Amino acid sequence: MAETLMNNANIVFISHGGGPLPVWGDSGHTEMVSALRHLADALPRPKAILVISAHWEEAYPTVTSAIKPGMMYDYSGFPDAAYQLQYPSPGDPALAKKVVSALEQAGIRAETNPDRPYDHGLYIPLMLMYPEADIPAIQLSLVKGLDPEQHLRIGEAIRELDGEGLLIIGSGFSFHNMRAFFSPESEEMRAANAAFQSWLESTCMSTTLREEDRRSLLQHWTDAPSARYCHPREEHLLPLHVCYGIAGRAADEHMATTILGKTSGMYAWTA
Repeated sequence: MAETLMNNANIVFISHGGGPLPVWGDSGHTEMVSALRHLADALPRPKAILVISAHWEEAYPTVTSAIKPGMMYDYSGFPDAAYQLQYPSPGDPALAKKVVSALEQAGIRAETNPDRPYDHGLYIPLMLMYPEADIPAIQLSLVKGLDPEQHLRIGEAIRELDGEGLLIIGSGFSFHNMRAFFSPESEEMRAANAAFQSWLESTCMSTTLREEDRRSLLQHWTDAPSARYCHPREEHLLPLHVCYGIAGRAADEHMATTILGKTSGMYAWTA
């Protein structure tokens, strides 16, 4: 049986797919949708959800604190229906303050933002996992500069939060090379994609790694095979660093998925 997580939260890192396509039954997202629904069925129904979004960067870690967050359609080039999607789940200002307090107690300056709407890193996966939109949800930003060590420390600070009934979602993508998504794929590209995913799976799942070694591997992720091919910019990977910082141990489950023709993955740490 896996070691109980320190803050009793359930933690998942997900690959959230391309814009609104997952909620429209797009064939390139079938495995992703199945994985998210599997997680929703397998995990206890949360009392609240904290999403670390790849689509939000601030000078300091910032947490949404609106009572009724609006919607941000942070994608372009889709039909009009993409800009009418609604996910009216309530915010949770009290939880936002607790997250900020945990960060500040660790010496990390943090802020709340009562005006920030939900971005699609939150509402697209949650529309699939919890379509009733009745679970309070908040978002946590990444920090500009995208330093992996800083994001590991953010997770380690949140580890001290009482996470009873909390689901923490790192909403990113384990493969995020936009040019590659729209280019004819070669054997070399497939091999590069697979090499990084294999490294990531081994790093996150190995039960023989010492935690200081796992942490170091994630800190120095750019040394991994094909790292910069899979992530020319790392904003979609760093939610994983926050998730690992909170968990502090090997993941319990890896879900391999093919999304838009690219090999990707999701990871879960269960309380």
